Amino acid sequence: MTTNADVRPYGAATGRLVLPTGDRSLGALDPAWVTGLLADAGFLLFRGFDTDLEAFSSFVKAHSSRITLDPARTFHGGEVAQKVDAGTGAVGLHLENGNSPFGPDLTWFLCEKAAASGSQTTVCDGYRVWDAASDTAHAVFGVKDIMYSRRVEEPKWKAFVCHQSDGRKDPERVTFDDMKALVGGNVSTTLQLNDDGSIHYAYRTGAAHPTLFGSRLAWANSVFGPSYNYEAPRITFADGTEIPEELLAEFRRLTATLTEELDWQDGDVALIDNTRVMHGRREILDTDRTIYNAQSYLDPALLTAARQGRAQA
Repeated sequence: MTTNADVRPYGAATGRLVLPTGDRSLGALDPAWVTGLLADAGFLLFRGFDTDLEAFSSFVKAHSSRITLDPARTFHGGEVAQKVDAGTGAVGLHLENGNSPFGPDLTWFLCEKAAASGSQTTVCDGYRVWDAASDTAHAVFGVKDIMYSRRVEEPKWKAFVCHQSDGRKDPERVTFDDMKALVGGNVSTTLQLNDDGSIHYAYRTGAAHPTLFGSRLAWANSVFGPSYNYEAPRITFADGTEIPEELLAEFRRLTATLTEELDWQDGDVALIDNTRVMHGRREILDTDRTIYNAQSYLDPALLTAARQGRAQA
């Protein structure tokens, strides 16, 4: 398997643009090489490759131990890609599923058809945000966790459990015990079953935290994220106290300054470290666009190799 590709800077920081130099198949790229590149870059944009839903799905699977999903979206062309559908308004920066205990390692996008204007995907590197934050912000978010709490309707949490268990149970046979089993011994999450079949969860995590590839802290979270298909979560410190508005205002300013854009072209594929780089979207001005999303957990062997490579660098 070749790593024969042209890698160029993309954006103002460490993001990278990957272009084919020979074989235009995504499958010709060595997953270990891609993973090592992602560990340094935070996000990658693959352009000029032969891409369709089948090739995209195979590319995701080649790097992943498991595929996860958003239960409010539908799959296309298999059990990997889901069509992005979140209205036409701008979407705030967030980690995919970052307001739940089931956030994936990796977020993927396939742009089948780019919009003529607007609707750029935005990316913001949590390393850069944390490095630029004030001493006060470091003192607070370096010590205090935050908590997301929300209600999730019965069909959505049951669909999620069904997928996570590889379809061993139909959604109508999924029980609250199955949901609790998914959370397992995760002491950062509490669950409650409501009378109407919905659940309420509270999830505790750091707004700034280590990432998939190392111990360096990134301010990477879903504090400013959307809730298009869901009830908006309540976001507080883990003790239930409110996050001071002056701290939120600081991070709004920082993220606005450090946010970059993926200017889509037809056939582009993006890969984002979902533990480090937040993403969002500009307002859709041209609705004649088609973008697919996938979420996955990195193959442990690839993760180990990438970590070792960084330690030796």
